[in-house]
Amino acid sequence: MGINRLLVGGVGLLLAVGASGCDNAPASRPEVMVDLATVQSGPRIQAEELNGAIERQPSNASLYARRAAFRLDAGQVGPALADINQALSLDDGPGDFYFTKARALRAQHQLTAALAAADEASRHGFASPELNLLVGEANLATRHYQAALDQLDRVLQQEPDHVAALFYKGLAFAATGDTTQAVDYLRASIARDPRQAETLHQLAFLLNAYRQPTQAAVYAVRGLRLDPAYAPLVYDYARQFEMQVQPDSAITYYVRAIQLDSTLYRADYHLAQLAYAKRRYAMAVPALQRALRRAPRLQGGRQLLAESLENMGRYAEAQIQYRQLIAENPGNRHWTYKAWKAGERSRGLSGDTLRVRLPVIQPLRTTNE
Repeated sequence: MGINRLLVGGVGLLLAVGASGCDNAPASRPEVMVDLATVQSGPRIQAEELNGAIERQPSNASLYARRAAFRLDAGQVGPALADINQALSLDDGPGDFYFTKARALRAQHQLTAALAAADEASRHGFASPELNLLVGEANLATRHYQAALDQLDRVLQQEPDHVAALFYKGLAFAATGDTTQAVDYLRASIARDPRQAETLHQLAFLLNAYRQPTQAAVYAVRGLRLDPAYAPLVYDYARQFEMQVQPDSAITYYVRAIQLDSTLYRADYHLAQLAYAKRRYAMAVPALQRALRRAPRLQGGRQLLAESLENMGRYAEAQIQYRQLIAENPGNRHWTYKAWKAGERSRGLSGDTLRVRLPVIQPLRTTNE
């Protein structure tokens, strides 16, 4: 898609240069400029242009395979997978057909099937750095880190400056706890392509995780200059403020991150912790509710929610959360007591069941009074 845009831009530039050099052209040859808005290109258009050819040659496997590749590049994963399956039903020999199928299956997050298709591609003689990259990334996603590193090393042996391979190798080292190597490879990746917001996010996230917020802030700021609305980077920026004990700034950016992406439960969780510390329970409660919907076993999250509800006087709701803590921690006396206490308060009692409330009885009057 980007190459096509460059080609269209190049055509426009050539036309402009041609016009400047034709000032002395005869009047009978007026300048004709191409309306670039009418130029259609890109993988979706290229895929549609194959429809007629496929109608004329329905048994041509290569046509289906080409359309599958274009559709995949256009994000039409389902139709692409249907096309490549049709190609393979007509001709199961070409290794590149299996590679296209592996790409489509990976796009559908069918990792095991994608790896199987990639293995078929290799067995049918297809070899390329992109195949190794796909297998490496799929192994990384399935947490087979050594297999991932082996495949990514093969990519880098062929293309030492391969940006994606360096990036994924950094993630693999991060997953195995080798922070130094992880940071080195992520930095190598961003050095070769400085405009990758995701790489900058991973660097900032990793450095925050290993208590280096000052360095994390550098990468977060760089990323936000590229993409101010990228929620993970906003989260990273908030996190470094929290770690540098600037809670008000951290709260501001956590709120911003959640506005941009409501699925960032870590932002909700950290926002709730800061709000709770400031006794801003009305802010903490909805943040914790959102976070627990996404991560029900979030460390300390349910306790924080129960206590926030209790501090707001919402005892019946607090009791529900304490009961959930009992279910998650059977036999825990502390949560059992807290659930009982919240239940008593929700019924308007003091919490002491031994203290029975009786109506006031007036003293008896004597006949002498």
